[in-house]
Amino acid sequence: MDQPIPVKQLNWLYILIAAAVAVNFSGMFVTIMGPDAALYATIGKTMVLHHDYTNLIVNGTDWLDKPHFPFWIAALSFNIFGISTWAYKLPGILFLLTGALYTYRMAKELYNQQIALWATLILLTAQHILLSNNDVRAEPYLTGLIIASVFHFYKANKSNNYWHLLAGCVFAACAIMTKGMFAIIPIGGAIAGQLIITRQWKQLFSWKWLLAIVLTMLLITPELYCLYQQFDLHPEKVIFGQKGVSGIAFFFWGSQFGRFFNTGPIKGGGDPLFFVHTTLWAFLPWSLLLFAAIYRYIKTGVKNVQAQEWYCISAALLTFLLFSASKFQLPHYMNIVFPFFAIITAQYLYNVQLPGSIRAIRITQIAVIGIMMLVVCAIEFFFFPVFPWPVIVVVSLLYIAMVLLPDIVGEGVIPKIIITTVLASFIVNLYLNLAFYPTLVKYQGGSEAAFWLNRPTTHKYPVAQCETDAWPMEFYLKSPLTYINPDTVKAIPKNTFYLYASPDVIKRLTAKGWKMDEVYEQQRYNITRLKPAFLNRTTRRKELNDMQIVEVNSKEKPIIWNLPPQVIGNGPNVNKKVDSVKLKK
Repeated sequence: MDQPIPVKQLNWLYILIAAAVAVNFSGMFVTIMGPDAALYATIGKTMVLHHDYTNLIVNGTDWLDKPHFPFWIAALSFNIFGISTWAYKLPGILFLLTGALYTYRMAKELYNQQIALWATLILLTAQHILLSNNDVRAEPYLTGLIIASVFHFYKANKSNNYWHLLAGCVFAACAIMTKGMFAIIPIGGAIAGQLIITRQWKQLFSWKWLLAIVLTMLLITPELYCLYQQFDLHPEKVIFGQKGVSGIAFFFWGSQFGRFFNTGPIKGGGDPLFFVHTTLWAFLPWSLLLFAAIYRYIKTGVKNVQAQEWYCISAALLTFLLFSASKFQLPHYMNIVFPFFAIITAQYLYNVQLPGSIRAIRITQIAVIGIMMLVVCAIEFFFFPVFPWPVIVVVSLLYIAMVLLPDIVGEGVIPKIIITTVLASFIVNLYLNLAFYPTLVKYQGGSEAAFWLNRPTTHKYPVAQCETDAWPMEFYLKSPLTYINPDTVKAIPKNTFYLYASPDVIKRLTAKGWKMDEVYEQQRYNITRLKPAFLNRTTRRKELNDMQIVEVNSKEKPIIWNLPPQVIGNGPNVNKKVDSVKLKK
């Protein structure tokens, strides 16, 4: 029989969940990092500026990679709140919090309230969840949509409720329109795995699943329509270096299965153990407990198949195994099954009873927390970020709470371990979001250059750059941005503008007769590819690349330009880059 949660402990669990939500919001104002997050933000910005929600445009060219849903949501947020950092990140965080709500509902339905509250806390404090709510891509959306879809399909299977079936289809369709057809793997795996393992053959072949497939396919028609309009109607467009590319075919095959089999235009190199060691750090501080929980879950489940639920383990392990077999792998792919990981871990902690196992869990978590604290201290010592005094106060109070609060609140060893681990996650991630990342993004050249160019004293000429992936600059720049190919450009510009480029590029253009005056210099680094030599402030300088903003002087009197749409980097449908600067009044 389930034991009731002591009132004091229940209240503190609610307080800790509210604090975990606040920590997930703590990175909302940190500058968007490139390349991916800044690219996605720029696509949403382009939609809003050109009132075009059908075509995905990048650098003035047609872009075929990801589906539309997260860009539509980002554009909706920009239309409501304006184009800004927090307006881009807000929807992703809200979708993740939706996932936390459905994690709670799923765990409560399958187990009890205490496991549900623990699972919610585990999800909200998992390391890569917190990182993804700062570096927002597609995964926060998927994390919420997939667990929501599974919950509603679970309810539809349990009660034959049509509304739950429809809700499951809506969430599944949105997930497919976020990442592609592979989004159905954890959803279908959860339901099919449960029914197959427990041998519910009649339920497995029920007509309602055929109805769910039909409804889901109908609900993704907005995505198919947009792909048809942008690509299938225009076989003359050059996509991936060839003509006649079908957007719909890419959506159903090349985008996901092409990557899986490494036969598509976007390739990678797979490692069967990649997601094992990725989960080891991405699900911190709970990852070692997760591995123990999965082992215990399968061991006990084999002995009593019918008495155990298989939704969570089926969704998580099927996705894990298929992604491990894929040839294209990235760490954030596993976020989508973290809600299931959280439930598996929470039920394990709830059911552990042997004193030896409890002692092992306590020692394990003390070691994990100690390592995490040492990492923070090492970052502080070597990287030496700007540490504002309010952050110092908050982190210090959390250190004190981590020592005192578990004994005040917790009744039993496991609740105390959970509270201590949660507070350790708060310390680490508040430090990262409020001290480390705000300092780190100062080395992101494109965004820092855009902030300088947006100043009233310098915001007087148009801007050009020589890199095709300068997404942070394009998103943050308040004026149009033009791409110049320094190797093919020939014409000396007639009007004054700013150019953002490396010293090498500037020398090459100077040799062609361009007259330029340096007005801004910076050192930049690819901040999503951190290396020890960069993190160490004593060796950092040799890892940095110099960049400059120069004022390109025209042969005529300088004027303010109005750029025609065809040379604006975030402009409408353009299928080639400009080779020279052709601008008009």
